[in-house]
Amino acid sequence: MLLPQPSRLLRLALTLLLPAAAQAQTQPAFTPQTREFIRTDAPLIALTDAKVIDGTGRPAQQHQTVLVRNGRIEQVGPLKKVKVPKDAQVINCAGKTLIPGLVMLHEHLYYTMPTGQYFNIAQMPYSFPRLYLAGGATTIRTAGSIEPQTDLAIKRMVAEGKLIGPDIDVTAPYMEEPGMDIPALNTIHGPEDATRTAAYWADRGCTSFKMYMHATRADLAAVVKEAHQRNLKVTGHLCAISYREAAELGIDNLEHGFMASSDFAAGKQPDNCDYPAARQGLMRLPANAPEMQSLISFLISKKVALTSTLPVFEPYTGREAVLGGGMEALIPQLQERETKTWQQNQRKDSASAALFKKELGWEKQFHDAGGLLVSGTDPTGAGRTIAGYSNRRQVELLVEAGFTPVQAIKISTLNGAVFLGRDKEIGSIEAGKQADLVLIDGDPEKDIQQLRRMEVVFKRGVGFDSAKIFESVKGKVGLN
Repeated sequence: MLLPQPSRLLRLALTLLLPAAAQAQTQPAFTPQTREFIRTDAPLIALTDAKVIDGTGRPAQQHQTVLVRNGRIEQVGPLKKVKVPKDAQVINCAGKTLIPGLVMLHEHLYYTMPTGQYFNIAQMPYSFPRLYLAGGATTIRTAGSIEPQTDLAIKRMVAEGKLIGPDIDVTAPYMEEPGMDIPALNTIHGPEDATRTAAYWADRGCTSFKMYMHATRADLAAVVKEAHQRNLKVTGHLCAISYREAAELGIDNLEHGFMASSDFAAGKQPDNCDYPAARQGLMRLPANAPEMQSLISFLISKKVALTSTLPVFEPYTGREAVLGGGMEALIPQLQERETKTWQQNQRKDSASAALFKKELGWEKQFHDAGGLLVSGTDPTGAGRTIAGYSNRRQVELLVEAGFTPVQAIKISTLNGAVFLGRDKEIGSIEAGKQADLVLIDGDPEKDIQQLRRMEVVFKRGVGFDSAKIFESVKGKVGLN
């Protein structure tokens, strides 16, 4: 017997009664192009006998089983105590390590592509989202956009299963006063224009704002006011504004560790960017200077987070030409460019190496004093920093700075989630959270470079084949 169809109101009521978590974890209808890179999307997965570095900062646990049901972590516990359901897909993880998906907060969907003699950047809408996911980044914030409409579209298409990539928090176009000849860079003209720009892009789905080098204190105050009344956040790669001034004005985050601080520039003038003077100030500053300790204490008192972006500052001498081993991702012309630049800079960057070493120490001091240190990479600069490859390199460099692997992973996972206000959902391997996980064929606690041996990256419980994605993007960076 046919039953009568429920009314529209009844259907609506039934929909509203569904648990919110069940609705949130509904997987997208992956296209054949994306499904090709999925290793598993079983509704129930048991990852057995893994070493688990859970992202909370707690010591790693051996011989653990993680149950994932419908995109969420259902249970985490010792192998002998967790009962694996008969209908689960079992993945034996003996000799392997599980970490949370990376949460990276200074990423871009563009890459360094000069315009003649002028520095410029070009969007990489195909290669970069793929590379981020392959490199273990399941959530990113684009800390500055040149094509925000493209970034927003990529965010949507990834969520719909049409493209491979991480979850994306899209930052609005740069808030920068005229002063730099970068063709792709957005410029504003005063605080009123800054307010209009912030409101326009917030209405279209951007979730944060980035002040740039020539922005003034009045510009920052205007953007902070507009953003905070919408519960959105403001970060900055500053120069004209000092870190102390920005903290006083309510900025939420500062980019590039202390490498963009102009607080120690000799003769610093308000609202004036003198980048050489700012750099010289940092180079003169002793590693354990009381002035830096004072600034660190002030930033922490104002609850300002600091984004570490170590790859973009890594010296050349004795290090990889492309960080994290990503040379093969570039088109041949760019491979030639980066190799030549690397060769030309060997044993000529002692000043950069000295400042880099101090930066490693300052970030450790900030963290150890109780500051919220988060991770990013900034795939611009000289072109050595490439999405995905550099995300893993960032964690390695934190270990070089003196952090333990467990601490470095927490900074690059849970700390980022805390800043985004999403730590109840992502950032650690705990029951009830979204199943964003990375399976590593090795033990990064014994050798942090084993982090590069990523095998499967789970995003919302769907396991993507890391090596296969990396392979698909070889020779693509620089094209799209």
